[in-house]
Amino acid sequence: MGVGVAGRRGWRWLVPRIGRWTRWGIGLASGAGTAVVELLGSLLFGLVLLPASAWPRGRRAVLRAATACAHALTRVERARLGRLLDVRVPPVHQEGAALRHLAARWPVGLLGGVVLGCAAYGLLLGFFGFLGWLVTDIDHPWLVALSGVGGFFLLFLSAQGALGVIALEDRLARHFLGPSPADALEARIAQLATSRAEVMDVVHDERRRIERDLHDGVQQRLVALGMLLGRARRLRARDPEAADALLLQAHEESRRALAELREVAWRVHPAVLDEGGLRAALEAVSERSPLPVALGYTVERPLPRAVRTVAYFLVSEAVTNVVKHAGATRIDVQVNLEGDELSVRVADDGAGGADPSGSGLSGLASRAAALDGRFAVDSPAGGPTVVRAVLPCA
Repeated sequence: MGVGVAGRRGWRWLVPRIGRWTRWGIGLASGAGTAVVELLGSLLFGLVLLPASAWPRGRRAVLRAATACAHALTRVERARLGRLLDVRVPPVHQEGAALRHLAARWPVGLLGGVVLGCAAYGLLLGFFGFLGWLVTDIDHPWLVALSGVGGFFLLFLSAQGALGVIALEDRLARHFLGPSPADALEARIAQLATSRAEVMDVVHDERRRIERDLHDGVQQRLVALGMLLGRARRLRARDPEAADALLLQAHEESRRALAELREVAWRVHPAVLDEGGLRAALEAVSERSPLPVALGYTVERPLPRAVRTVAYFLVSEAVTNVVKHAGATRIDVQVNLEGDELSVRVADDGAGGADPSGSGLSGLASRAAALDGRFAVDSPAGGPTVVRAVLPCA
């Protein structure tokens, strides 16, 4: 049983990485293709610009056409970098940045194609060295085996080279297409100020909700408990049976008050989150929900305390919103650790139409923003509603 569980965990660890490596390979291959287009375009516009530079109007017309083509190619590059290489650069308009980026990027793109070619050759050489004897006769098996080892070594070097090319793509895109250091610092300060204000609003809302729960729930039950005990005390000598009935009601009222107090304490911060970890806390949320909750949890290492706290409240409050407003029949919760990011996904089969700017979902967005995380809501009319959050763990 232990071996089987370990094997399944190993596969769960390997499958997303194979997908990521495949996506990176496709990104480098497509980048090599766009690099060829960028190289040919640079040569073409350079040849056209030489004779046109003698006429100011002709020069401006060529530069306008080159800039328009560069902006179109830059949009393609942004989409490729974001979807395939996980490189996301904030869009900032800088005069001539697109042309400079494409002029500097095509050598890196061609280098990525060369690295992929070396990886393919190393993979072919390595597998032929170890499996070629199954399909053909080999006169010098030791030489073939040695070439197979060399092929796998070339594959390893190519993998390291691919990571280097991706890092170069990232740096070039951020240098030419991203904001300047001063702009990035100003944007960061504004983001921190906004997230701080939003977090303070969430804290105040939580305090008001706790005060309301204590005043309207626990406090009222304690008042009723005191009244029942007082009546039982006055009737104890005259009507023992009535006093016993009042004591029974008081005992039931105390039980309800204790349950509500535990509920309030659970919403403030569940003890199981610190004692049993995030998985145990999410399982408790699933058990307490009146709707069936399917929980998927693949996190193989401990999480920072702030991350697991925010992840818990994201799931807990999202499930509460579904129960109250979505009209759903089931809820699906997925929590996965992908590299240095924790992905949280809560989906339901309800009526949809959730408003991301509402107090509940905006509070969840503020919690994610407090950790520099990303938050998104997809809720078309008719459903389903999917709430996603990505929290950095590094």
